[in-house]
Amino acid sequence: MSFNGHGVWAIYRFEMARALRTVWQSIITPVITTSLYFVVFGAAIGSHMGGVSEVSYGAFIVPGLIMLSLFTNSIFNASFGIYFPKFTGTIYELLSAPVSPLETVLGYVGAAATKSVILGLVILATAALLVPLQIVHPLWMLAFLVLISAAFSLFGFIIGVWAQNFEQLNFIPMLVVTPLTFLGGAFYSIDMLPGVWRTVSLFNPVVYLISGFRWAFFDVGDVHVGISLGATLAFLLVCLWVVAWIFRTGYRLKT
Repeated sequence: MSFNGHGVWAIYRFEMARALRTVWQSIITPVITTSLYFVVFGAAIGSHMGGVSEVSYGAFIVPGLIMLSLFTNSIFNASFGIYFPKFTGTIYELLSAPVSPLETVLGYVGAAATKSVILGLVILATAALLVPLQIVHPLWMLAFLVLISAAFSLFGFIIGVWAQNFEQLNFIPMLVVTPLTFLGGAFYSIDMLPGVWRTVSLFNPVVYLISGFRWAFFDVGDVHVGISLGATLAFLLVCLWVVAWIFRTGYRLKT
């Protein structure tokens, strides 16, 4: 069976068009929220703090803020994209269409990851207007941005398939991912924690993602960048395996 590029493009275009219809929610709201974070953390709190790892606190929290928005929006866009056809019953039309599982995932996850990358760059541009910012490794920054967007979009796709109602759709992002992000060094370095709590923090997978992304900005991180990259790729591969299992078994897609 040849690759159905038209099918992938149709799904991708439909999902991107939905983002354009909700541009206020997709882009403007996160930018306003980010600006408020800078006012509260960067100006109000940061003015009473010294730098962190020789980086001003206002600049230090930029990677964490981008990751916070990236995680939640990647999951929401991908999960809602596949959940809505299930909710309306049009999923059966998708499953019977001449589109392979790989092509379906490329369409939905590709669109969600694209929206997340755009959002991350918009937030980065907003941050650059508010604090002095220099990116030491710009190519690595883009690489981490794309990899993490793709990984969490795959994770969101899995949540969208698993969820049986809107409450379940929001359960993991709100009660699992967001707390792990706040406890994963988004607004502080885990080196600032007492020894035992720093050790506990190393069991939080989000620490490795934020650390690698922050290293691309300032050449400093809580863990070695190689470990961060390995953790990001491992999470991506696990999500790919779960998605492959879903389509192989038809879990909550055909029933």
